[in-house]
Amino acid sequence: MLKFWKKTPAKKPAAAPAPGAPRPTWPGTNDACPPAVEVTAGLLSDPGCARLVNEDRCYYRQPDDRELLAGKGVLALVADGIGGHAAGEIASSKAVEIIARVYYESDRPPQAALEEAFHAANRAIHQAARQNDRLHGMGTTCTALVIREGTAYSAQVGDSRLYLVRGGEIFLMSEDHSAVMEMVRQGRMTLEDARRHADKNIILRALGTQPEVRVATWKTSFPVRDGDHFVLCSDGLYDLVTDEEIRGRVTAAEPHPACEKLIALARERGGHDNITVGVLRVRLADAEAEDESATIRETRESKLVVSEQG
Repeated sequence: MLKFWKKTPAKKPAAAPAPGAPRPTWPGTNDACPPAVEVTAGLLSDPGCARLVNEDRCYYRQPDDRELLAGKGVLALVADGIGGHAAGEIASSKAVEIIARVYYESDRPPQAALEEAFHAANRAIHQAARQNDRLHGMGTTCTALVIREGTAYSAQVGDSRLYLVRGGEIFLMSEDHSAVMEMVRQGRMTLEDARRHADKNIILRALGTQPEVRVATWKTSFPVRDGDHFVLCSDGLYDLVTDEEIRGRVTAAEPHPACEKLIALARERGGHDNITVGVLRVRLADAEAEDESATIRETRESKLVVSEQG
């Protein structure tokens, strides 16, 4: 079964403020403010070697407005459209446009705003498909990541993936909504068999194919650490590039060159599908050195059950 990872309590207490110095807190609370976060991002999408139309879409926003950035953080999206000629391209384009707009316009907290945005996109895509026979059956996967201050949030429908590269290891932070991965979860197939299966691209859930959709989210928010890399990608990448190859290239280069190297590798191996990848690198201000072995152990040993929002 695929593993999911969540936060564990910090081993070291936060540094005490200097004598007489005010203790920074969130407005209206007694909780200490999280550390300042700097996010560097690279996102690229390529049609691949076999397809004329790119039905993938990617999106990244880091608001210039400080108040909006403090309240909602940065948002990254990867979507992979389905549904025949042009329809998949329309579905993925609608998804990233609507999710980004609704997320930043919402007055709800980040996780609730993400879920609200996904449901709004699902309704709009489904309605558009019903009103135009040419778009009948269109839909799209979508995986979202928000980093706000020292915390990450995610939402997902379909089989576009989110990885975390931390402490020299790579962790899958999403769960494919696909036929073969359902068999893996049931113990009827190994992960290696799933990679080679003829039906590996049959997905069980997508935005827009039904009036309502279940959105997979992390059950709790996720604290980021200095040096974390998050990777969002469509199946056009991970079908041809292994997790370890993703980890290696992400840690060896800045985010944008890492995206270029990953897409080039997928193209070298045939590029039979559209290929999209986004890399976000996290830096924390005044981060203290951590025991790397403890970091890996804590991440591996903790488990996250995905919450299904209907």
